[in-house]
Amino acid sequence: MELDGAGLTCAQVHEAAYGGARVTIASLDRARAAWATAQELTGPVYGRSTGVGANRGVILDKPGLDLLRSHVCGAGPMIPPARARAMLVVRLNQLLAGGSGIDPAVLPVLAEAINGGFTPPIQTYGAIGTGDLAALATTALCLLGELPWHHEPPPPPPSPDTTPPLPSEPPRPPGTLLIDVAAPRFPFAPEDALPFISSGAATLADAAIVCHRLRLLLEAVIDVAAMSFTAVGASAEPLAAAVQEARPHPGQAAVAARLRGLLTQELATRVQDPYGYRAFAQVHGAAVDALDRATAAVEIDLNAAAENPLIAGSLAWHNGNFHSAPLALALDALRAALVQTAQLSAARLATLMDPVYTGHHPFLADRPGSSGALILEYVAQDALAELRLLATPVTTGTAVISLGTEDHAGFATQAARNALRCLEPLEIVLACERTAALRALNTPTQDRPLTDDLTTSRHALTPHPPP
Repeated sequence: MELDGAGLTCAQVHEAAYGGARVTIASLDRARAAWATAQELTGPVYGRSTGVGANRGVILDKPGLDLLRSHVCGAGPMIPPARARAMLVVRLNQLLAGGSGIDPAVLPVLAEAINGGFTPPIQTYGAIGTGDLAALATTALCLLGELPWHHEPPPPPPSPDTTPPLPSEPPRPPGTLLIDVAAPRFPFAPEDALPFISSGAATLADAAIVCHRLRLLLEAVIDVAAMSFTAVGASAEPLAAAVQEARPHPGQAAVAARLRGLLTQELATRVQDPYGYRAFAQVHGAAVDALDRATAAVEIDLNAAAENPLIAGSLAWHNGNFHSAPLALALDALRAALVQTAQLSAARLATLMDPVYTGHHPFLADRPGSSGALILEYVAQDALAELRLLATPVTTGTAVISLGTEDHAGFATQAARNALRCLEPLEIVLACERTAALRALNTPTQDRPLTDDLTTSRHALTPHPPP
């Protein structure tokens, strides 16, 4: 995977994290140009010749690397190595875009770390959407040799003639934090400290991973809905091209067209079906549109020189490009849209339990009075409740820190983290619908445990668990 600071996608971030893709650097020209400009700067430059935050007015005659050491502080569980590797890929690509003024010699060392299976030990908590300072300061101290890397061989790249399932993220085994003589090292100069850590790369990495996986899962939603449409004899009339042309939302039209192609005929056994069928394209299409907007926001920042200060032309431009408001707002909207999709799935599940729609006994039982697949509704509603909780917006809150000089926060970090957590309950709701639809399409069996059926449905939706 060649990185050039301009064309990185969510899918590529995921591939670098989980698929074993090796990275190469296209050109260091833009990074070199910014570095050359930075060497010529005079006067106060934030973080280079001054303190940071409320200390921005303090001129430092001999700045050291204390900025890195003071910002290494996290809490909670370690994030999985794959997510840390994704962060390194994102930060490397951002630095290749130029604008940081950092010594470009660090960039091949970052690539060496990614390709060699070295990741920094990053804890979950420590950022509020104005830069992943703790995570990147930890990375810097690993490069300096002051903190140990986590090391494990990266996953092998897939064979060109096969498409293996995406791997799950294994738990981090104890005792794998190693200081190795072959570990990547770089002697940061003091003026490189802030330019290296002034980024939301960890948040963007999480956002890229979730956008890629949701793309696959939202496609699977349409397949599951087609099964339910068939099982209850729902009408395809609401999916007609004429209906979509009358209200041309792009996601709605795309969802309707794909579902039309999956249905064998335009069934119309009822004048109007419940909203779970009649409004499926509108609701799920809105989720697809929300995902498109979130993906666009993520991919802009994956390839942006969102540096403060920005080294451009012959000057250092102090700015707020680090702020994550566009990303946080897009991820808030995306999580809300996922709830709507899941609610409609749960509504279809309810119709699959109803003999009015299926022609089977209540709850898809094999005989009157049996519970059949009733428990699926409990499981789905439990997961749906979790999804609603995770959809609580983060952008309605803020924070004032650093003696009031940093008086707003985007909390995109929390938005991305919660979006990752949404993958599992959304998948479970859909798996419940799929399991019931399969039962409705066939002869219901005698009462038995349905755990294995549900697990099979989950694997059919996505071949991997959430990261």
